Amino acid sequence: MTATGKQGKEADNSSLETGSPDLESARRVLRLEAEGIGALAESLGESFIAALDILHDVKGRVIVTGMGKSGLVGRKIASTMASTGTPAQYVHPGEASHGDLGMITPADVVLALSNSGETNELRDLMEYTRRNAISLIAITSRAGSTLDEMADVTLLLPATPEACPMGLAPTTSTTATLALGDALSVSLLERKGFSPQDFQVFHPGGKLGQSLMRVSDLMHEGEAVPLCSVDAPMKQAILAITAKGFGCVGVMDANGLLAGVVTDGDLRRHMGSDILAQCAGDVMTANPKSIRPQALAAEAVAVMNKYSITGLFVADDGKPVGILHIHDCLRAGFV
Repeated sequence: MTATGKQGKEADNSSLETGSPDLESARRVLRLEAEGIGALAESLGESFIAALDILHDVKGRVIVTGMGKSGLVGRKIASTMASTGTPAQYVHPGEASHGDLGMITPADVVLALSNSGETNELRDLMEYTRRNAISLIAITSRAGSTLDEMADVTLLLPATPEACPMGLAPTTSTTATLALGDALSVSLLERKGFSPQDFQVFHPGGKLGQSLMRVSDLMHEGEAVPLCSVDAPMKQAILAITAKGFGCVGVMDANGLLAGVVTDGDLRRHMGSDILAQCAGDVMTANPKSIRPQALAAEAVAVMNKYSITGLFVADDGKPVGILHIHDCLRAGFV
């Protein structure tokens, strides 16, 4: 019988020799690319700051362009910039020559990627920037290339070997270009003071947006919040619990502050007494757990889990402004 599952994988891995040609090849690629990024980090200087100044001050968008693998990297750079507060889009250089130049305005800046600096498909787009006084930033490995000569600012990739043993397939150069795009994007983010709240605006879906969601994004407010005063008769409190559907009612003192909560459990515990002859203040659990509307929704889930409660009142300076139920968190994917 052959081993399967995790045990089988561990057995296969343990049988690999340290000097496996495949592993050595993979490690060599990673080391070369890491060395390339390290050399790039050391080479950054005034041209990087100049490029950052242009990108920071752009009134329109950052138009990223490149052909082939540079184009694929360019799409990722444009996406990263757009998601971190710098409006950006990718324009294919071939399509630009057939009408898409109309997407580029004098308010934009072009970020052109070409390892050789001599990509034919970029020529029309480069000339368009020169005719229309559009700032052009280049990322290339060749000083003195056409792209370098035409650009306002050139970010020159250091002379490091490609990880491909034939030196032909773009590997180290594309990795360095991608890393340089990340460096530009993050530096712009920090210059602009881009906050987690800004990030959530651009990432409303998925785990990123979910992790930054606030209690105020999920809570029920206004007439939906079950509330009564401390001297309200229990009949009124029970009607509020039933009508609002949260299994509880918040009890406010004379100053409108959250003084307590009456839950279904409180009703059961007082069932033996003449509960309808009492007021909410007599039955309530005092000093209930609450949370601020600005708190992360994940914090609210943690509070509800810790104290085994399904409904959590949201209070601002002690005054109840909303209520959050565990079902709201379930629908948002927090539980």
